[in-house]
Amino acid sequence: MGVIRLGTASWADRQLLASGWYPRAARTPAQRLAHYATQFDIVEADTSYYAIPAPEVTAAWTAATPPGFTFDVKAFSLLTGHPTQVRALPADLRPEGATGSIRRSGLPAGTLDALWRRFHEALEPLRPRLGSVLLQFPPWLAHGEAAIRRIEDTIARCRPFHPAVELRHGSWFADARRCLDTLQRLQHAGASFVAVDMPQGFASSVPPVLAVTASPAVVRFHGHSPAWERGSKEDKFRYAYSERELADWAERLRLLSTDADEVHVLMNTCCAGQAQRDGARLAELLGVNLTTAS
Repeated sequence: MGVIRLGTASWADRQLLASGWYPRAARTPAQRLAHYATQFDIVEADTSYYAIPAPEVTAAWTAATPPGFTFDVKAFSLLTGHPTQVRALPADLRPEGATGSIRRSGLPAGTLDALWRRFHEALEPLRPRLGSVLLQFPPWLAHGEAAIRRIEDTIARCRPFHPAVELRHGSWFADARRCLDTLQRLQHAGASFVAVDMPQGFASSVPPVLAVTASPAVVRFHGHSPAWERGSKEDKFRYAYSERELADWAERLRLLSTDADEVHVLMNTCCAGQAQRDGARLAELLGVNLTTAS
């Protein structure tokens, strides 16, 4: 079996801070991250999706965590084709006179390259702790030749850091042949396929396919909220996994780990500490030791 690392998406969302999960003595971001690292051995940094962090910030993340701790980092939204608020761009890269949101197609020549350079600079201090870079593509990116070229270009721009691709349109898995082609393309590109557990029956639903296209294999748990498409962010991810669900996933993850040197398991049911509770129980069922900071 390969190594299974288990943690949560984010360590500082407001509902988690208000839940009482952190001890009162953990008052600063660094203290909270240091405490988190005593409970789990991996975390997904999501703030980088909303704005590219300064290298000083990511250096502080490294300083707050012990050897053996791992960060998976979510790519900045514009880099994966999401509309982004102009104010989220570095000040010197904001198009003159632009307001509101902007798409990649609206960027001046050279700006996308500059954003990638800034993102790489932000990742550099994390090298001792960096696992993979989550390239989460928009739910409207359907299968097609242009989309394939977009994904392959994004993977190439992510190098030398390790890319992990999350696809969010069912057309990539429309049938067995299409699914196999999707996975083989990622394998050829040397990118990890991100498997997801999520609500089914919606336009944005993708099946919980487990496959190893590169190591680490990555599995993200979004829960099964009925408010997935129309609820607030909190409603979409408000879900508590049952004991039966976690036990079933423990068996599936053990099987996946026989094909990968490393498996990253991230709980994204980020409401009031639920991800931490579900993650801790899943770790118990897997028999995984998460105390890297002991």
